Amino acid sequence: MASTRTASSTRWAGVPAGRRRDERRAMLVRAAFRLFGEEGEAALTVRAVCREAELHTRYFYENFADTGELLAAVYDREAAALGEVLARALDGAGPRPDVRTRAGVRGVLSFISDDPRRGRVLFAEAHGNEVLAERRRAAQDALLEGVLAMSRAESPPLPVVVAATMFTGAMTELARQWADGRLGDDLDAVVDSAVELSLALHATTAPHLPTG
Repeated sequence: MASTRTASSTRWAGVPAGRRRDERRAMLVRAAFRLFGEEGEAALTVRAVCREAELHTRYFYENFADTGELLAAVYDREAAALGEVLARALDGAGPRPDVRTRAGVRGVLSFISDDPRRGRVLFAEAHGNEVLAERRRAAQDALLEGVLAMSRAESPPLPVVVAATMFTGAMTELARQWADGRLGDDLDAVVDSAVELSLALHATTAPHLPTG
């Protein structure tokens, strides 16, 4: 025990208090990501996270009230990273709906493929976990608002709202099925199918969109 205290003291020697706390918080979030992403929610206990992060449990409660709050931080970190990936993909896609749709779908699915643990955090079944369920509802609402904003209509007509709602729900489910491995491993084929169906939906709403 004494050697553990000595090692801990040496690790943070000379580091300002605020930075120490930020670094410990980041270590706990990374540890929780590894545990939840690889083993699921049952593995996410205070003791397991602290053991994975090589931190004393007092540092857990320095940053989080419980594992639910920690899981929220893990979700927020991965959602922010996905948002950055999508922003870069869409910035380079230009104005054409087909190119933008392809860039967006490929961006989401590639993000999951690059590290499957991301898919478990962002899209896998929540199994009654209200923390994840609430975060995912908010993310889907934000996506819906973004899709509606692209219509450039102050008050989008009902067909546009219905189509946008269907698109956001379908994208969320597509990501979940891809994360679960139920769509195979041919990314190009999945993207092609998703874009084809998305453009067909877009075509039905185009007459209702403002022009110019």
